[in-house]
Amino acid sequence: MAIEMRLDLKLAQKLVMTPQLQQAIKLLQLSRLEMSQIVCQEMMENPVLEDAAIEAEQDENDAGLKNENERADEERAEGEEERAIDLFDLKWDNYLDNGEDYSEDVVYFPDGDEKPSYEQTLSSALGLSEHLEWQLMLASGTDIEKKLGHIIIGNIDDDGYLRDTTVEEIAAVAGTSVKQAEAALRIVQDLDPPGVAARDLRECLLIQARQLGLGGTIVEEIIRGHMEDLEKKKYAGMAKTLKVSVKDVQLAAKAIEALEPKPGRPFAVSEVQYIVPDVFVVKKDGEYVILLNDDGMPRLRINPFYKNLIRRGSDEGTKDYIESKLRSAQWLIKSIEQRNKTIYRTTESIALRQREFLDRGIDYLKPMILRDVAEDIGMHESTISRVTTNKYVHTPQGIYELKYFFSGSIASTRGDELSSITVRNFIQKAISEEDPQNPLNDRHIVNILKSRNIDIARRTVAKYRGELKIPPASVRKKPY
Repeated sequence: MAIEMRLDLKLAQKLVMTPQLQQAIKLLQLSRLEMSQIVCQEMMENPVLEDAAIEAEQDENDAGLKNENERADEERAEGEEERAIDLFDLKWDNYLDNGEDYSEDVVYFPDGDEKPSYEQTLSSALGLSEHLEWQLMLASGTDIEKKLGHIIIGNIDDDGYLRDTTVEEIAAVAGTSVKQAEAALRIVQDLDPPGVAARDLRECLLIQARQLGLGGTIVEEIIRGHMEDLEKKKYAGMAKTLKVSVKDVQLAAKAIEALEPKPGRPFAVSEVQYIVPDVFVVKKDGEYVILLNDDGMPRLRINPFYKNLIRRGSDEGTKDYIESKLRSAQWLIKSIEQRNKTIYRTTESIALRQREFLDRGIDYLKPMILRDVAEDIGMHESTISRVTTNKYVHTPQGIYELKYFFSGSIASTRGDELSSITVRNFIQKAISEEDPQNPLNDRHIVNILKSRNIDIARRTVAKYRGELKIPPASVRKKPY
């Protein structure tokens, strides 16, 4: 068979991901904070870009400063006579000689000394490690035990447990015996908070029970050998095994419930996360209006100086550099405008479809999928998925992530459809109002939903209850 070389011409369509298109897609899925950081970074790297709001304010300040200087020149002559007052004619002796007005108990910051900065005046919450280290310094023990104690504290997790490191490993790291490491562990376990440095939940609860003087009681026996029965509330079985009354078991269970399963919880550093909505849905004259939130976001424009610089002519290297930066700036501004337009149109579509939710609340949330909005605004579903990621909308019912409004549907007995989010809300509300001594099981919840014209299977209720992290009725039941 002969092998030959030839040139064929074919016509084909394919999508080419240009750098500009990649940038537009990347900006589309960024959160508000990430977007602000990207824009600020671009402004630092591209001299062609500037913030229109800042520049306008600067121009206004410059004009005001010019007018102020002119007025100052006119008033200078008029004020000369007033400034001619002899300051030494004032009776300063009345202020300097009379020391009775000053308290000797007050200490003022010395003149000339540098005051601490604002950052130095701030304080942070005491963490679990610092709390334990402080106590270890004051605790009794040998130098080796305290050295081991520092290692143990360094391996305690945020929940207050020593989970990832064994006593044998700690002894090997410190070059000591396992017996010494165990002695150091007992010293740390005697520190506050109670139950700290335990290796599992059972040991954590036993430490707390011992420190409360419950060692050797029915409480300790239940923690040691009947935790599974306690979780399932098998009080009668435990009472028979322990040869005590059911009431004694219930009292012991109540004492165990009062113990802290995560000793490090009070020292957990929790930062409040403030959500700044990307868009607002506001009711005006009976209709909902969509308003984009541009507060705090730079309003980009191209600095006219560089446009004029190209027009006036310059060397080829400078011209190529400026043209490159101009193209980059134009693409960024265009991508941001397209991003804002897509967020606006997506929110507008959601608001039109969820009018009842905006008026009346979560019970009236309608089922909706990405395709519904994609067809409304003429875009692909993947675009809607990107634009609703990490974007928040402020509505009359509260602040929600845009993705919140997309959910599956469940048919009602009336023939209409309900959002699965609404059904979950019904389940959560029913359980929150139940009698703790006679909680609702999944069959009871099914009957309650049927009374609301929602016909779903028991296994679906169990699924939604699990997604809400609500335990079954047998675990929720409280005997007292």
